[in-house]
Amino acid sequence: MVSLGLLALILIPSGFAEVHFSTLTHLWPAVSDEVQTEAAQELCRRLLGPRAGDFVLTVNRRLAGAEAQAQTFELSSLPDGRVWVVGSTGVAAASGLYWYLRAFCGCHVSWSGRQLSLPTPLPRLPRLLKITAPDRLRYYQNVCTYSYSFVWWNWERWEKEIDWMALSGINLALAFTGQEAIWQRVYLSLGLTQAEINNFSVGPAFLAWARMGNMHSWAGPLPNSWNKNQLNLQHQILQRMRSLGMLPVLPAFAGFVPAAFTRLFPKENVTRLGNWGHLNCSYSCSYLLDSASPFFQQIGKMFLLELIKEFGTNHIYSADTFNEMIPSSSDPKYLSSVSNAVFKAMTQVDHSAIWLMQGWLFLTAPSFWRPTQVKALLHGVPLGRMIILDLFADGKPAYSLTESFYGQPFIWCMLHNFGGNTGMYGTVETINRGPFEARAFPNSTMVGTGITPEGIEQNDVVYELMNEIGWCKEPLNLTKWVMSYAQRRYGKKNDAAVAAWLLLFRSVYNNTFYSQGHNRSPLVHKPSLKLHTTLWYNKSDVYEAWNQMQMAVSELNSSETFRYDLVDVTRQSVQLLASEFYEDLKKAFLQYSIVGLQTLGNALIHNLLPDLDDLLSSDRHFLLGHWLETARSLAATEKEANLYEFNARSQITLWGPNGNLLDYANKQWGGLVNGYYAPRWELFISSLIGCLEMRIPFIQAHFDQMVFKVEQNFIINKVKYPDKPVGNTIEIAKKIFLKYYSKAMKRNNS
Repeated sequence: MVSLGLLALILIPSGFAEVHFSTLTHLWPAVSDEVQTEAAQELCRRLLGPRAGDFVLTVNRRLAGAEAQAQTFELSSLPDGRVWVVGSTGVAAASGLYWYLRAFCGCHVSWSGRQLSLPTPLPRLPRLLKITAPDRLRYYQNVCTYSYSFVWWNWERWEKEIDWMALSGINLALAFTGQEAIWQRVYLSLGLTQAEINNFSVGPAFLAWARMGNMHSWAGPLPNSWNKNQLNLQHQILQRMRSLGMLPVLPAFAGFVPAAFTRLFPKENVTRLGNWGHLNCSYSCSYLLDSASPFFQQIGKMFLLELIKEFGTNHIYSADTFNEMIPSSSDPKYLSSVSNAVFKAMTQVDHSAIWLMQGWLFLTAPSFWRPTQVKALLHGVPLGRMIILDLFADGKPAYSLTESFYGQPFIWCMLHNFGGNTGMYGTVETINRGPFEARAFPNSTMVGTGITPEGIEQNDVVYELMNEIGWCKEPLNLTKWVMSYAQRRYGKKNDAAVAAWLLLFRSVYNNTFYSQGHNRSPLVHKPSLKLHTTLWYNKSDVYEAWNQMQMAVSELNSSETFRYDLVDVTRQSVQLLASEFYEDLKKAFLQYSIVGLQTLGNALIHNLLPDLDDLLSSDRHFLLGHWLETARSLAATEKEANLYEFNARSQITLWGPNGNLLDYANKQWGGLVNGYYAPRWELFISSLIGCLEMRIPFIQAHFDQMVFKVEQNFIINKVKYPDKPVGNTIEIAKKIFLKYYSKAMKRNNS
């Protein structure tokens, strides 16, 4: 049986179709069915404990078919009441298990909790159920996720994530951990000193952008213990991914070299690119080696040989040469030469290499990446040997602007999240429609779906939906789906909870105005008189969902996932209230009302924000202290612990040394609201009052200088925040609801 994605590819001229099928042959698990079977069974035991014996999981790659090699699973009931799950890979078997748990037992697995109340006996399947994914690949991760979310993870946390990946059907994922240890070996063998390597390196929380050549020399260096631990962790990650039949994507050489390279080889042609992320050239303006230089191939070969020697390979590699950076020339020959050199550096070591590249660059600089330039870069690699991640297809799909990437295969991706922000957000109608439109696009080269969030562990519902859509051949009924989701997530049907989710799905989770970012709430951005409060949804829908969740408390309060959602809906409502406070503050200032500013300021600083901080501090998923403590826990010495904490505090606030990407990775966390956001707002309000008292204009530049000291103080103050929940979530949420809900609804209905 040929999947829909492959049927679409048959429409492409025959030369490409043949190359494409050979590409698919490469992308198949190297480990045996027996190894994958054991891995799938172990996952089942980790997930279900004593109830794992009710399931029989096996892997049989012949289930995928000789040609299509798409993910397939079969479910059937055995005479003794057990459920038999057969998958074409370990991932397919795990996906089949979760499909049964979700569809027949009403279970749920997510970042914020699990609901695994299985009935006894298990529901019987009336007949054999066989499901085949419409595409070969189901991708996960963004290069940035390694910094915004994964950076402080140990193996215990990674094990849970890989289980979630397998249950979700993900069979292609980045595996970037530990590469800095490999690069250090290469740099030392080239002749760089350890001091030069240290000067070039960045700290752990910023590795993602060093890997893409965007920055260097900030918040480092990396201790030897870090490289050693990450190397060991990568071995564990790869072993588990491969045992389940996943295809780990390893890094490759994109062309960037340390500044010290020019000392060693002064005659080599090295181009310095422009600055990135509002950083000056002390921390950006990367050095790109000329693609025609023999050293380009030598370094690429050295790195990949060392990498494969250490980790093995599944023949697929990631490299991004011009991520958010403008090439030095728009000449098509130049662009083709660069991509050809990157690919050649892979294939001289691995003849079966396939290049996976993020398509984000085409969206960030559309005036540069015109059709001629895009085609030149993509056609520097043989058709079918490069796969493009249409990284932001849920907002701004690039495949439709590039004639399906001019023949190169692509994966339709939901980016969803920037910086790991915690605000509720989604584009549910778009993701329920987009993949199907992409498959039907003329001469489509789509080979899969993917999720590419910059940060995770928020908005579970969007990821559950997207992962399920990846198995579907037609759009879902979103109303029915979210009603079922509410029941599965909490383990029982509650009309108020269902009503809340219906309201959220039609409002905050259904953004169709992509120019409005994920979380632009004034609460988490540096105060000014020009902050945006425009929304893509009706605030009253969120407030009423808040009300409905409160009505569900008495029946659902024992559910971990419900308590998380209660915090999240309350947090979102308080975020909206903070925006209303901000509008009132601006109005009071423009009306020269000192009393109004004082009254509003007291209410915001001494009531609303502390109330929010108390709520967030009551749930383990919303703790600044946990972020900081996990960072420190990876250190071998106190000096290292302080470096890691500096990294952790910097990333979520100033980001760079001078607030270069200020608040980009904002979080609404217990401890961060009172310790960082509230002092900024208090200073802002006192500054506005001072301006009125002295009858002088408010000068943003003057305020920026003062508030920068507040922001810097948070990074260096060493205040210890609780890393365990404090307080009763249900009681705190009720207190906030009774205090603010009626006023909020009255204001929005007036």
